[in-house]
Amino acid sequence: QVRLVESGGGLVQPGGSLRLSCVASDFSSDYYDIGWFRQAPEKEREAVSCISSDGSTNYADSVKGRFVISRDNAATTIYLQMNNLQPADTATYHCATLPRSYCRPGGYSAWDFGAWGPGTQVTVSS
Repeated sequence: QVRLVESGGGLVQPGGSLRLSCVASDFSSDYYDIGWFRQAPEKEREAVSCISSDGSTNYADSVKGRFVISRDNAATTIYLQMNNLQPADTATYHCATLPRSYCRPGGYSAWDFGAWGPGTQVTVSS
C-alpha cells in the first residue's frame, strides 16, 4: 500500500515561492507515475504536474513556466517548486500516484490519480 505524506505548504505573498515535498513509502516507479493535484473550495480538482518513471514531466497550462516537479534519485521524495505564486494557486496540494505511462501530454486527467496523501495547504495572499 503506497503511503504519501506532503509538506511545505504555507502562507505566501503574491510573487513568492514555496517548495512542496512528498515522501512516498512502498512506492515503485516500476508500477506508477506520480504527480500533484490541487483542490480549492468550490472548485474542481485540478491536475498540476506529474513525473514519469523515465523522468519526463508534464504541467497544467496554468502553472507552466512557474512550477517545476522533480524527485530524488531513489524516487521516494517528490518535490514541487512553485514560483511566482498567485492567489489563484491557493488550494490544498496533494501528492498522488498515476498508473504507469499516464504522465504524458493528454494522457491523464485530475481523476486518474489513485492513492494520495492528506495534502498541504498553500495560501497566496497579501
